[in-house]
Amino acid sequence: MRLRRGRFSPDSAAMQLLAISVAGARTITVGGRAVETGIYKAPVTGPVWVGPEGVAGDLQVDRENHGGEHLAVYSYPHEHYPYWAGRLGRPGFPFGQFGENLTVAGLTEDNVHIGDVFRIGGVWLEVTQPRVPCFKLGHRMERMEFVAEFGRSGRVGFYQRVVQAGEIRAGDVIERVSTDPRRVTVRELMLWRQYGEGGPDLPDRVLAVPALTPAWRVELAERVRANRAA
Repeated sequence: MRLRRGRFSPDSAAMQLLAISVAGARTITVGGRAVETGIYKAPVTGPVWVGPEGVAGDLQVDRENHGGEHLAVYSYPHEHYPYWAGRLGRPGFPFGQFGENLTVAGLTEDNVHIGDVFRIGGVWLEVTQPRVPCFKLGHRMERMEFVAEFGRSGRVGFYQRVVQAGEIRAGDVIERVSTDPRRVTVRELMLWRQYGEGGPDLPDRVLAVPALTPAWRVELAERVRANRAA
């Protein structure tokens, strides 16, 4: 199934950090199997340190798919909260519901590019890739089919690398320091990776972005080589 085509226009508010959320490890049972997860995040107050490995106090359990230098911080647009509340018939969600470290306003998959750099407080963050949801998000939402629905919606948020460590706090204004000249949006990259959609120049544009995570670079470069050989 395809990503839904609706665009996600930010509201008129300035770009802002609404909440910082962290979690320790929690053991959950999925399919009769006990697994650990750090997706049950909750907001914290006051100044919070963000370093190369992520947000202080946040445990990254699955280091293969979350965390590390290139996936240090996960941001999610608050613009999507009302959408999901309506779609799931719920009154609303607390900050951190989707497993994000940073709940942000004014940034969406359509106006954020891979390689863009943002400043929040004393921290500089560089966008590296969209989020690909896993089964743990389904457990968090108490709806296992939500994982596929979340991915198809395109409302997936994005990962960031820490360019400069420092402190942030909820309420900080977000400043776009630079825009990657290739201008590959998070949404464009998700569409191409998941469904092969995009203009003929998109693969070269994507692979030219230095900030793209190494794992995705290898995967997408192999796909390009295979397609051209065919």
